[in-house]
Amino acid sequence: MQSFTPPHRVLMGPGPSDVSPRVLAALARPTIGHLDPAFQALMEDIKAALQRLFNAPDHACIPLPAPGTAGMEAAMMNLLEPGDRAVVAVNGAFGGRMADMAGRAGATVVTVDHAWGQPVDPAKVEAALAEAPTKVLAFVHAETSTGVRSDAATLCGLARKHGALSVVDCVTSLGGIAVDAAAWDADILYSGTQKCLSAPPGLAPIAIGKRAQAAIAGRKEKVRNWLLDFNLIMAYWGGPDGRGGGGRTYHHTAPINALYGLHESLVVLFEEGLQAATVRHARMHEALAAGLEAAGLELLVDPKWRLPQLNTVLIPDGVDEAAVRTHVLNTWDLEIGAGLGPLKGKVWRIGLMGASATPWHVRLCLTALCEALAAQGVTASASDALAAVDGALV
Repeated sequence: MQSFTPPHRVLMGPGPSDVSPRVLAALARPTIGHLDPAFQALMEDIKAALQRLFNAPDHACIPLPAPGTAGMEAAMMNLLEPGDRAVVAVNGAFGGRMADMAGRAGATVVTVDHAWGQPVDPAKVEAALAEAPTKVLAFVHAETSTGVRSDAATLCGLARKHGALSVVDCVTSLGGIAVDAAAWDADILYSGTQKCLSAPPGLAPIAIGKRAQAAIAGRKEKVRNWLLDFNLIMAYWGGPDGRGGGGRTYHHTAPINALYGLHESLVVLFEEGLQAATVRHARMHEALAAGLEAAGLELLVDPKWRLPQLNTVLIPDGVDEAAVRTHVLNTWDLEIGAGLGPLKGKVWRIGLMGASATPWHVRLCLTALCEALAAQGVTASASDALAAVDGALV
């Protein structure tokens, strides 16, 4: 075996995003024990920072030791028991995954299906909730497979109205657009570190509200996932006195260096300011959209519901989309994403997330994309695209 040296890529797909040298340096700091007093102080700092990030002062906020999908699994497995009814809004790949996990937890799952590229329709959700008593309403705030945002405040309000607990997938939204657990009155929200937080993949920040905590504590049977059992994991993450007042106890060996990286990424984000980061993502999206339009390309999602951090671009007729992605990767060291499910072969997914949301990234992406299209005989003017970007950034 030989040491692995990865190529230097510019990450503008659906995730991961570019990780700054500052976060990478934090990952290389000396490893200490997961019960070391210094590390426990770091844990408390991370918990407080996540409460601030989710705007969830009354929620228990921790980073689960696995990718963002673990947040989804933790929410479903902790809340749902066999026979519970779960309504799951599906408007893309990850809504479908939520429904799958709810079924694996033993719930009776009712899906509210939408066309990919459309936001969740509150009227359709309310009709499903009104049919029968429901334990959980689950939906994706920012659907990574389509680049569409749904109205989390309205959907969480419907859950409350019908006596259901709300589960909100914020994997792609957290740090890029507003996520507000308190204003939404959301019960569980979860995310991942590799999107707008620009830390490496491998951790899933989650916020668990008091109603959800009470539901978990009152379960009739054990949670079917041991590692992500909230009752167990909070004995370690709960605080210096532990969840049960007996001191912080061993549950798993925490991914110590990954948590260094998350902490540094949060320091970077708060130095910029949450509102400033939200505005930056919006401005970079506006610049990219202007450049794409000037190059003759279109976006899938209606402007009102577009995610600034995840842009789905319609592929022109006759274009070999995989060849375009290969060209920009081999020539420009630039990664963009392909479509999933019914959008496979129909869209590219271009991420403007965290450290990848800069004017330089926008200009590089448009230049590379126009060159790749020109190689297939498609007229796409890079100069017009870049002029449009400059106009949008004035």
